[in-house]
Amino acid sequence: MLVLLLGIAVGLGVGFLTSGGSIFTTVLWGISGLITGVLVAMIVMSNKAEKNAYMQIEGQSGAVGAVLDSQIRRGWRTSPMPVAINGRNREAVYRMIGRPGVVLISEGSSAKLHQMVEDEARKVQRAATGATVHKVHVATDGSGVRLHKLLKHVYKLPKTLSRSEVAAVSNRLDALGSHASVPIPKGIDPNKVRAPKRKV
Repeated sequence: MLVLLLGIAVGLGVGFLTSGGSIFTTVLWGISGLITGVLVAMIVMSNKAEKNAYMQIEGQSGAVGAVLDSQIRRGWRTSPMPVAINGRNREAVYRMIGRPGVVLISEGSSAKLHQMVEDEARKVQRAATGATVHKVHVATDGSGVRLHKLLKHVYKLPKTLSRSEVAAVSNRLDALGSHASVPIPKGIDPNKVRAPKRKV
């Protein structure tokens, strides 16, 4: 509501300063401010809804997969299925490939998870020599990145590959074999945590 009122106020203010006393022009600026306020308010509400949805599934097995199945920027290669999984407690490692290189995303807390990440990193370095490997841990206790901040964190990583190199690295890693299999926890519907896809 505050964003909406601010948009109207800005529109009327600009109209008052530039209309030269014309009520019609001031009204048009006010309408423009209203429309802008509505659009901005919708974006803010969408971001809050997305964050709340992610926080509801945070900490559950498969939560990272649900995020990777929601909104991914153009140019990134990924899958909601993990590339490695601890069958005992469903801790998993996921993989994203983009301009920054290869990003290994882990969810869980056991010592075995660390070994799983290191094993996947070695596989990547053997199959795609020279590709930068980033390791990102998703956690709620301060030891890693919060789930709702995961994609924002990944997208900020420095770029080291060209678009053609991304495709080449992705093809090499796909040749290593299929993804591991992990069920998405009950109550998580990836369709419900999707936000409007943004093409960048």
